Amino acid sequence: MAKSSLDKKFDKIREREESKSFSTKKRSRIISKFVNNKLAVFGLIIFSIILLATIFAPLLSPYDPMRVDLRSMRQAPSFDHWFGTDNTGRDVFTRVLFGGRVSIFIGLGSAILSALVGIAVGCYAGYKGGWIDVIALRISEIFMSFPQIILVLLLVSITGQSLFNLMAIFIVTGWGGMYRLARARMLSLREEEYVQALRSFGLSTFTICYKHMLPNALSPIMVNITLSTAMFILTEAGLSFLGLGVPLNIPTWGNILNVAQDILVLQNYWWMWGPVGIVISVFVLCVNFIGDGLRDSTDPSQQG
Repeated sequence: MAKSSLDKKFDKIREREESKSFSTKKRSRIISKFVNNKLAVFGLIIFSIILLATIFAPLLSPYDPMRVDLRSMRQAPSFDHWFGTDNTGRDVFTRVLFGGRVSIFIGLGSAILSALVGIAVGCYAGYKGGWIDVIALRISEIFMSFPQIILVLLLVSITGQSLFNLMAIFIVTGWGGMYRLARARMLSLREEEYVQALRSFGLSTFTICYKHMLPNALSPIMVNITLSTAMFILTEAGLSFLGLGVPLNIPTWGNILNVAQDILVLQNYWWMWGPVGIVISVFVLCVNFIGDGLRDSTDPSQQG
């Protein structure tokens, strides 16, 4: 018996509701799996605490991170100065808070922007193929053929030291890995039946690629962004420790560590470099825990 127009409308509504229910159950399962990962939850809590502490730094410390006070130089940790003071009397705890703003901004900003570049190029090139894919692949291979730290050092020496120069260099040297990941996912997805159906309906390449295929490739991309964030923070800290990162007049975690180049400070004034070193290690470790939790909760092969 043929269905009436009203029955057809009811069928469409039912299908839509079932689809929403499935989507909601899937999200709930992902969240539940992430919450059951104790290390991931611990990492997310500590990550949030450090991030919020850097955002609200002026409320947590009454000191100016740049203010020099020679009468308070090299004081050990106390109730007035929780992490002590440095060679010029600046409060180390305050500098760690304000330095975290810059370091996290560099790490997270560079990871997200390099991911956007890599995803934009990788998705389109992987779906379309042809000469666009060949050119993009060869360019990425050129950047990835050099050790990243050597390439970063070379570009920093050419462009000079500044916050945005460093971020631009991180983006230029970091998009290749994300590009290859997005490209590989597109190559595997473009032969799926739903993609063939979308193509037969005459949808544009942009719509098929970025609206319908990209959401199915986001799981490994999100994990890669967390790993890139940790890597960029460590790279900035290493470059600034060597005096080749962000200019020394800007407080960052790496610039605070720069004082440890002095053997006298390294041996006798541990509070100038110890706390910030611990904060960097804990923050990067927490980012890695979050990445592991996202990988385990979003990987279809591990869904129960």
